[in-house]
Amino acid sequence: MPSTQLADGRVGSRIENYSGFWQKDISKEAQVDSDVRVENYTDVVNGYYDGATELYEYGWAKSFHFSRFYKGEAFAASLARHEHYLGAQMNLRPGMRVLDVGCGVGGPAREIARFSDVNIIGLNNNDFQIGRARKYTKAAGLEDQVQFVKGDFMKLSEQFGENAFDAVYAIEATVHAPTWEGVYGEILKVLKPGGVFGVYEWCMTNRWDPSIPEHKALAHEIELGNGIPEMRHLSKAREALKTVGFLIEHEEDLAERPDPVPWYYPLEGDISKAQTAWDYFTVWRMSWSGKLVTHNALRVLEVFRVVPKGTWEVGETLRIAGDALVKGGQTKLFTPMYLVIARKP
Repeated sequence: MPSTQLADGRVGSRIENYSGFWQKDISKEAQVDSDVRVENYTDVVNGYYDGATELYEYGWAKSFHFSRFYKGEAFAASLARHEHYLGAQMNLRPGMRVLDVGCGVGGPAREIARFSDVNIIGLNNNDFQIGRARKYTKAAGLEDQVQFVKGDFMKLSEQFGENAFDAVYAIEATVHAPTWEGVYGEILKVLKPGGVFGVYEWCMTNRWDPSIPEHKALAHEIELGNGIPEMRHLSKAREALKTVGFLIEHEEDLAERPDPVPWYYPLEGDISKAQTAWDYFTVWRMSWSGKLVTHNALRVLEVFRVVPKGTWEVGETLRIAGDALVKGGQTKLFTPMYLVIARKP
């Protein structure tokens, strides 16, 4: 099928073909399927985000990540605190040149730029998201402090040269890489000597055992619903960082903290758990009735070509993702917030 480039940067065929990278019956997934996704990671990730970006913005926020909550904390405040915490742990200082690897539509970059008064370049391989990031950043009056460029995070040193940044961070983004060694190695190259790397990584935890069918199926559901070529064990992230030459200064799975409100609560769709009145709508969108409204609305919008063909199907994978992430959180088989602060020697 020939690719159809839309005016906003999305590619119709990528969206339509996205779910084809997985077996319709998840139980029939084999290593060869993972290998194909890893080899075609650019098409997998772009197909997903071409279809899912507007759904993320509607159902979540302009910061595409999870966060910890304290009792009574508003959803938006929690997202910002998670971003501020990373900046503080990295010891970001005014005037630093910082790279955001896998920046989405720029929510964290804008927040961290304000919080730490640093200059940020957001890297993204998706034209649609870059266009939206630039629009939102212009509206925020941060164009001189936050810029966005298109690029492949597996080729950072080709694009920026070595020793180019004081700091680099990645928020729930490098899980999309075909290998952690590859992307972490590129991040090491573009950091200046003594530069810091901070990451919130998506991982399967030490409790996850791929030899258990239910555990393996859960990982595949998370992959399918989130545009991830292959979910991997937390220990592999740690090993990859050390293998490429990083010195780990701090590491912690923040999902293991005894928080009274779990990180996945907005996905449960239980409006009685909403922490503030403003958050009722956010939580409702993840409830059965909220999902039903979205499901039917996408059908209608796709028929009338308001959204590209294939968007509805990507939306259906998001429903799978929501259930899988909640289950992964409840069983502690999965974490979206393995925090590592590492330094280039």
